Amino acid sequence: MDHLSLLPMPQSLTFLPGAYVASSARRILLQGTAPGALLFAARRLQSALRAHAGVEWELTATPEGPPGEIGATLRVIADSASHPQGYVLTIKDGGIIIEASAPAGIFYGVCTLIQIVEQTGRTLPCLHISDYPDFAARGVMIDISRDKVPTMETLFMLVDMLAGWKINQVQLYTEHTFAYRNHPDVWARASPMTGEEILTLDAYCKERHIDLVPNQNSFGHMHRWLIHPRYAALAETHDAFQAPWGVMQGPFSLAPDDPGSLELVRSLYDELLPHFSSRLFNVGCDETVDLGQGRSKDICAQRGVGRVYLDFLLKLYDAVKQHGRTMMFWGDIVNNHPELIGELPRDVIALEWGYEADHPFDRNCARYAEAGIPFYVCPGTSSWQSIAGRTDNALGNLHNAAEHGLKHGAIGYLITDWGDMGHWQALPISFPGFAVGAAFAWAYAANRTINVPAAVSRHAFTDPTGAMGQVAYDLGNVYRAVGYEPPNSSVLFWVLQAPDTDARNLPPLDFDRALDAIDAAIQPIATERMTRADAPLILQEFDNTVRLLRHACRLGQLLVQPDGPGALPRRRLLNNDMREIIREYERLWLARNRLGGLSDSVARLERVRARYTSQEQHA
Repeated sequence: MDHLSLLPMPQSLTFLPGAYVASSARRILLQGTAPGALLFAARRLQSALRAHAGVEWELTATPEGPPGEIGATLRVIADSASHPQGYVLTIKDGGIIIEASAPAGIFYGVCTLIQIVEQTGRTLPCLHISDYPDFAARGVMIDISRDKVPTMETLFMLVDMLAGWKINQVQLYTEHTFAYRNHPDVWARASPMTGEEILTLDAYCKERHIDLVPNQNSFGHMHRWLIHPRYAALAETHDAFQAPWGVMQGPFSLAPDDPGSLELVRSLYDELLPHFSSRLFNVGCDETVDLGQGRSKDICAQRGVGRVYLDFLLKLYDAVKQHGRTMMFWGDIVNNHPELIGELPRDVIALEWGYEADHPFDRNCARYAEAGIPFYVCPGTSSWQSIAGRTDNALGNLHNAAEHGLKHGAIGYLITDWGDMGHWQALPISFPGFAVGAAFAWAYAANRTINVPAAVSRHAFTDPTGAMGQVAYDLGNVYRAVGYEPPNSSVLFWVLQAPDTDARNLPPLDFDRALDAIDAAIQPIATERMTRADAPLILQEFDNTVRLLRHACRLGQLLVQPDGPGALPRRRLLNNDMREIIREYERLWLARNRLGGLSDSVARLERVRARYTSQEQHA
């Protein structure tokens, strides 16, 4: 049985001679701590044995009874593992034993055991596993502000999947999508998370040893607030301003020296934080790109942009401390002013993020380590602004973060999944990044050479054939076939976002090659055998993703030769195709997400159709 596929692969696995056959009329013994602390993990194991081994094992807190009745023992013993979250799993002819120094370790041992049972049924290989995480905090951050707010059913599904891969932190990136009782105008059309839903999700996560960390951007990315008259006066600027990626239209960031800005943020913290049991809090504060280009121009000229930024960050730090939390913040702005890193309080957590494969994690992590500032590394799934993902870039980015995070002593590894410019990617497009990131965060050396398509297929898509993992992997590399790779995005995404682009002014683009790559990537899907409850939905999501990719290729061909033969009939065909894509896109959106945000997302696709219609009218 040396072909077992485990995600994550453990730090150490040794196969032993023989096998253990799980028979009926056995019990699962909970020992060494209050049974309630192990009950949820034991019930997960009980359910897996029922479903995949066909046996019903009773739970017990006593070994008393006839000899040989105990089939599995879940035992907490102080110092039994080398790490507080570590565990030792032994399967031998006499039964199964999982030992750990804390309930979390038992849970993770059970997660590994369940993956074994799913593949072997009732005949389990004898083995010994000694396992523990590389990163104490292993998180996933999901964007619920641009523009998808998942349903509770979707969030429960994600939490269950991630917990099975030993993820122990989840954040929901929030700008305006929490139902603040004192600020209803901001979230009125957003279908936000309510306080009751956060309380429910927090309890659901805690049972699975996941820390649900509050996340509220508090400086930049505040345009959803500042467009409303009640908050407009707090904006840095309402005019156009220069960002690193081009000219943007305000408002965007809070004016840091306006007392009302801090007053607003404090009021948000007062409402939001009581719903979370976590002692951490991510205040955001990334990409304050308009700072110094509006109301704070003079003070930035006097004190420096970095100093003005840090002063406001420290005010937020004080507000967070008053709530008894540890402040987390995105580190991009202080990275631009490295001389200020040493002035950060030593009890903050800096989030070192970057989403290209060659992001300078090595250099930036070294700065935090040298200053004694605790930090996470934060790579991404590369799903956003791509339609189908960017597989090669995601893997390079995830590798880079793990390697240099470990090198410099990062205390956490946070996998980010964004929804910029319409959140066009379907949720399963992010599964490979979630799965590989979880594996690297747990045991990088043991997982760095895993067979990604096979592991993703089995553990994310529950497809033992390997087909769905291969489809997701290859479809995620279509972005490379075009011949040009813009940063943090794909050409095919931008073709749809900016249909008026004159492609003749761009580098040579090979849309024919991209179409061939799409056809090759999707071929194995006919052989998939997913057992997930949402398998039909996943197939529909991939089908519409493929339609979007092909549409982008054909539009790209038209942009390269706008006046070529048959241009008008081609536009009409594309117009009809986009109409059908949008109809299906709306249906699929509502299968996993709330209504809020859908109209904004679809409006970006409708702009493509409007261009076709306009061209027909002027032909």
